[in-house]
Amino acid sequence: MKTIRLENTHALSANLCWRGRRYKTPSYTDYEQEILYQLPDYKIPEGELRLVLTVGMKNKRADLDNKIKPLLDILQKRYGFDDNRVYEMQLRKVIVKKKGGEFIEWGIEKL
Repeated sequence: MKTIRLENTHALSANLCWRGRRYKTPSYTDYEQEILYQLPDYKIPEGELRLVLTVGMKNKRADLDNKIKPLLDILQKRYGFDDNRVYEMQLRKVIVKKKGGEFIEWGIEKL
């Protein structure tokens, strides 16, 4: 695989992409509560972290990157770590055949 490096360029933070305050939608509040309820006890290692995430989606056109930040924020809230410690992510999108078969599979490990 050939990689491309953009010199003297920084990646823009999602926080800098929007004007004013952002408010949680009712859908996000419901999603957050549902995920928090389902999350088991889990020990987050110390130091730099790798997030391993697989998302099962029905819609082939759905963007995987849109699923990361809300989930990472919820994990951070539940397990009390700062997501600035995530230095690497392994992401995978899986297409499920029928509605209702969607899933989220994740793990966090020491880098």
